[in-house]
Amino acid sequence: MQTFRFDPCRLPPEAEALRGEVRAFLSDALTDIPPVIRAQTWSGYDPEFSKKLGAKGWIGMTWPKKYGGHERSALERYVMLEEMLAAGAPVGAHWIGDRQSGQLLLRFGTEEQRQLILPKAAKGELLFCIGMSEPDSGSDLAATRTKAEKTEGGWTVNGTKLWTSNAHNAHYMIALFRTGFDPDNRHAGLTQFLVDMKTPGLTIRPIKDLTGNAHFNEVVFEDVFVPDNMMVGEEGNGWTQVTAELAFERSGPERYLSSFLLLTELIRELGRTGDTSADAEIGRLVAHLVTLRQMSVSIAGLLEAGENPIQEASVVKDLGALFEQELPVKAHELAGVEPTLGTGSDYAQVLGFLTQSSVSFSLRGGTREILRGIIARGLGLR
Repeated sequence: MQTFRFDPCRLPPEAEALRGEVRAFLSDALTDIPPVIRAQTWSGYDPEFSKKLGAKGWIGMTWPKKYGGHERSALERYVMLEEMLAAGAPVGAHWIGDRQSGQLLLRFGTEEQRQLILPKAAKGELLFCIGMSEPDSGSDLAATRTKAEKTEGGWTVNGTKLWTSNAHNAHYMIALFRTGFDPDNRHAGLTQFLVDMKTPGLTIRPIKDLTGNAHFNEVVFEDVFVPDNMMVGEEGNGWTQVTAELAFERSGPERYLSSFLLLTELIRELGRTGDTSADAEIGRLVAHLVTLRQMSVSIAGLLEAGENPIQEASVVKDLGALFEQELPVKAHELAGVEPTLGTGSDYAQVLGFLTQSSVSFSLRGGTREILRGIIARGLGLR
């Protein structure tokens, strides 16, 4: 039976040195941003902020220099990212490209694709979205039905992608399409493509969430032409490629820090009132947070070593979503303050935003049922 690996991982001195540099930058850059805006952090969309990070060399940190990267370690990137999320920096514009799309192109893309895409992405000038989920499919990527059919010079695509974050702002989508069908193997016949979001026949329809924001989208393909040179990797190898990509998506600090600002605001609120009755519960929440961080850092170490810890990443993503969805409930109980939207104290507004948005945290990057299926297979239970 396979066991999971969460080896201890110590951050190198250069990573800790970077931490101070990032904190100093954020102390100045976020001065005038209120807590309720900072609470949006990973979904906060600010292209100009992304360009500032690109100028600092904090996008594409691990990528080769010849593609606009900086050849720094995954652990340095990890420290930069956790500082961004803990402070509530608006990283949503460049988020997907830096986290996974760039890595995917480095591993499976052509030289032409890398030269076209990566230097601009590293500057924060080219933004990605991911075309995975589809209607009536949940997180079951093997159920992909959007079809790409071979035609002269490329592929004609028809179908729909759903819950596509920031599709309305992105320049390119990396999409998973069905290029073949094998009744005995649902994972066969899937292929990834780079899609220019200005291609004729592509329609983007915003989907508002409970907070009133519309960073999710439905993307409809109607006879959309994708050139041959925009295929990513090998035809039919999409399942292998996309599962490698998901290890980057499911294991980072965003899986336990998306609600972090609420924890700091809760501690500030309790300190203001002088209430010490919640100290033990705060200690429990912090202990859970620290444990999740150690697990996540361990996976960063495995990724730095070139491994593909998809099972461990699924554990972190599942436990992280549980923690982040519990936090608004506990914050409401402990402080006795009602959540608000648009009015009220900083604490009440942060609580209001995360009470609504945290509902989606067990959907993004894979539903709880899908993740636990992956975990069960890793333990040899199915």
